Amino acid sequence: MKIKIKVNDLTFYYGANPAIKNISMEICENSVLALIGPSGCGKSTFIKCINRMNDIIQDIKVEGDIEIEGESIFQNGYDVTDLRRRVGMVFQKSNPFPKSIYENVAFGLRIKGISSRYDIDSRVETALKRTALWDEVKDRLGSSALGLSGGQQQRLCIARAIAIEPEVILMDEPASALDPISTQKIEELIHDLKSRYTIIIVTHNMQQAARVSDETAFFYMGELIEKNMTEKIFTNPDREMTENYIIGKFG
Repeated sequence: MKIKIKVNDLTFYYGANPAIKNISMEICENSVLALIGPSGCGKSTFIKCINRMNDIIQDIKVEGDIEIEGESIFQNGYDVTDLRRRVGMVFQKSNPFPKSIYENVAFGLRIKGISSRYDIDSRVETALKRTALWDEVKDRLGSSALGLSGGQQQRLCIARAIAIEPEVILMDEPASALDPISTQKIEELIHDLKSRYTIIIVTHNMQQAARVSDETAFFYMGELIEKNMTEKIFTNPDREMTENYIIGKFG
């Protein structure tokens, strides 16, 4: 498979403290990578490095590099706005804007400079169909997004992310606040979306990681302990620490 993202000896500091240390890995195109590990082990910090969301924090330092399709995202003059168009983000808590369902999805398109009503209509419909929301909301696109259920709001946030046609989608525990039925819909959606996007998901749910991902990476205390095919990680990991975490001995 084609390598989409290459992480080279990445260390990220908050002040003098390294939150992640010497992370190296390759992430394949059109695949799902699950990041697992205890709270505070660096998973969310790591994915926020991939679209440089950590840039907004004061007193940080980055060592090493991340390449997307062979191009360093930390090189001088790199267009961070374009990076965030290429690498979308879905957060743990759904965060729809206090706007209509339609305008939530159209927002990024307008920022991108698309003004044609036909183009926006078409892309909004496509994004809502890809997130299995269209049939549920097509008759109330002008209604507030805040009136949707939690699961629908999260799928709307995913629709908003994919409307601008990113290449990579980062998901930080996208189903942790949802009921089982909504969680199942999000997981089915992830499976459907990987044919078009490279997806990295942070999850504390071992069963979810096993269900949705092609590969799994186990983080502990800011370090990458092990990364491999998901089936191997969950049935025959190389490291005893990985096995102990998966079977619940700590974490």
